[in-house]
Amino acid sequence: MELKDIMKQRRKILSLTQQDLAEMAQVGLATVKDIERGKGNPSLGTVKKILEVLGIEIVYRVRQTV
Repeated sequence: MELKDIMKQRRKILSLTQQDLAEMAQVGLATVKDIERGKGNPSLGTVKKILEVLGIEIVYRVRQTV
C-alpha cells in the first residue's frame, strides 16, 4: 500500500476532510490533495506532520548495499 492510500484511508476513518487535515497538520490544502493524488514531492517534515495528526508512525530503515 502506498503513502497516498494509507493517508486517505486513515483520514476517512477519522472522519476528517482534506481541509481539516491540512489545518491540523499546518500544511497547505494543496499539499494534502497532491499527496493523496500521488503528485508532488513533499518534504519528510511535511509528511511527518500529516502522519502525526493521523496517528501513524514513520519507521526509518537504512539499508547498506555492498
